[in-house]
Amino acid sequence: MFKIVKKKILNPQVKLMEISAPHVAKKAEPGQFIILRVNENGERIPLTIADFDREKGTVTIIFQEVGKTTKLLGTLEEGDELLDFVGPLGKASHFENVKKAAVIGGGLGTAIAYPQAKKLHSMGVEVHTIAGFRNKDLIILEDEMRAVSSKLFITTDDGSNGNKGFVSDVLKKLIEEGNKYDLVVAIGPLIMMKVISELTRPYGIKTIVSMNPVMIDGTGMCGGCRVTVGGEIKFACVDGPDFDGHLVDFDEAMRRQAMYKKEESLALEKHNCKLGVEKNA
Repeated sequence: MFKIVKKKILNPQVKLMEISAPHVAKKAEPGQFIILRVNENGERIPLTIADFDREKGTVTIIFQEVGKTTKLLGTLEEGDELLDFVGPLGKASHFENVKKAAVIGGGLGTAIAYPQAKKLHSMGVEVHTIAGFRNKDLIILEDEMRAVSSKLFITTDDGSNGNKGFVSDVLKKLIEEGNKYDLVVAIGPLIMMKVISELTRPYGIKTIVSMNPVMIDGTGMCGGCRVTVGGEIKFACVDGPDFDGHLVDFDEAMRRQAMYKKEESLALEKHNCKLGVEKNA
């Protein structure tokens, strides 16, 4: 069993949990993920490692309550335990010959972009972090991102934080101002990562994206997490989740992402109904 040693509400939909998992923390690196199961009857879900502390033996996860399992996970409190917490899985991010980088997070993707920025910053890289959210109430990890960034830019779709626009607008402006990036890391919604990859393509800037398709076993056997990269089939759980954004077939990935929307909605509906019955019992 894996105890929740810390819980923090980052915004109305997003929660942070620090989990006691010494063996995972010992080998965890930015870019990797874990697969957890809340209880014996629960489904297995992958979550990216947002941070880790080898001395304390803890791993931090950040999740948005959008489906049955994440909503169930969100009901747990400090001191509660998870049944399974397996990892680290996937290939760790590797950065070589990088002097200046732009790290971009869209919405919850910011939680995944943060450890990437932290790693680059620790290597002495000049890091420009760009984070985008729908509105100011959804902004997360601002202080943490500022601490690992040479420059931090936060935008909102509605301009409620004083900076209206998309992350792609900020990146384009920075490039046009003469910033010479060796690397761009983009993590967030598929459409955002596609736009960023198309933006950097003409400039020949190496662009890494983090793919999060449907994933079941995390070992490459089920094939559920397949993505097409450079015309070849890859499995995000073992070949990724980091891939060259200029080679990813984003249109195919977006079609696959929508395949189980009906089933996901039904599962959430049943879960909400069950919660309602329990509360009124």
